[in-house]
Amino acid sequence: MLLDELKKEFYELTTEYEKLNNNIDINTKIEKSKNLERATLSPVFWNDTQKAQAIIAEMNEINELINNYKRLKDIFETLELTITLAEEGEVINNQYTKDLIKEFQKLNEDLTLKVLLNEEYDKFNAIIEFHPGAGGTESQDWAQMLFRMYLRYADRKNFKTKILDYIDGEEAGLKSATILVSGAYAYGYLKSESGVHRLVRISPFDSSSRRHTSFASVTVIPEIDDTIQIEVSDEDLRIDTFRSSGKGGQGVNTTDSAVRLTHLATGIVVSCQNERSQIQNKEIALRVLKGKLYNLEIEKKQNQIESFNDYKSNAFGSQIRSYVFHPYTMVKDHRTNFETGNGDRVMDGDLDPFILAYLVASKKNA
Repeated sequence: MLLDELKKEFYELTTEYEKLNNNIDINTKIEKSKNLERATLSPVFWNDTQKAQAIIAEMNEINELINNYKRLKDIFETLELTITLAEEGEVINNQYTKDLIKEFQKLNEDLTLKVLLNEEYDKFNAIIEFHPGAGGTESQDWAQMLFRMYLRYADRKNFKTKILDYIDGEEAGLKSATILVSGAYAYGYLKSESGVHRLVRISPFDSSSRRHTSFASVTVIPEIDDTIQIEVSDEDLRIDTFRSSGKGGQGVNTTDSAVRLTHLATGIVVSCQNERSQIQNKEIALRVLKGKLYNLEIEKKQNQIESFNDYKSNAFGSQIRSYVFHPYTMVKDHRTNFETGNGDRVMDGDLDPFILAYLVASKKNA
């Protein structure tokens, strides 16, 4: 790596590093970590197991952020020293320097995302629903492609996933699906994905190999925990049971274990059919329903419905993102204008650049 090239790279990294320093407030986080650690030394700390586990989880999360920031700072100072030595005529290790720059960029992106995830609901798990738009098999196949994309994204982030509901399409794809994504700040990362996603490609289902445009909607809601009180009584619900229609183990498809909840006041409908027990399916469906009701309350308080579901119509002109695979390859987010030509990487779950662009834009518009 030439010295001028290294200086240019370092200048760009310096700009990003200064932005992060202006927002991260690392000293406050260090102090908070110390306070949480002191709390764990209390003789009555484990009297409330659930609260104790929550404190430990928060402390571990803050410590991970602090350690990543320290590593970022070390890399920055190493690169700064490398430039000084290169200017004095020292030979630098090109590959090692390139690896440091790459690591810096990854750490900086991760830390910036963490700093931006500061809303109270960002820390929750995420529930994602998938629904194909008009277009039959084409849209159902597209909905399944999105389903796989988000499962792969969850794998990249080391999130756990659980399929709550899944109904196969007639020929291919899916009619509807719901998954639970569990992990630190899962909802904060995924909330930007709510909306209509548009696909342009040569259809594998068209014998004439014509280009088709398909739509599918993705809805992301938080799975609220016990700290948020959402009261739902049986009088508020219509509860229907039915036989599961998807792939299932012994007993899943032979009894009326699937549950559909209809919230009478809002008309919200939630179903779950992937557990063997009707009781388990009802409990999961109720959690999903409470998450949707909580989402409605947030929308009312903030009067910013567009920040949760930017587009409602599952058709032309309403998409938040376009995935074009013919006659060229490009994935573009219409809210931020961020785009990439590497569509395969996006479909393999590389969504963080889109999510970061959305979160930055959201903060600027707040």
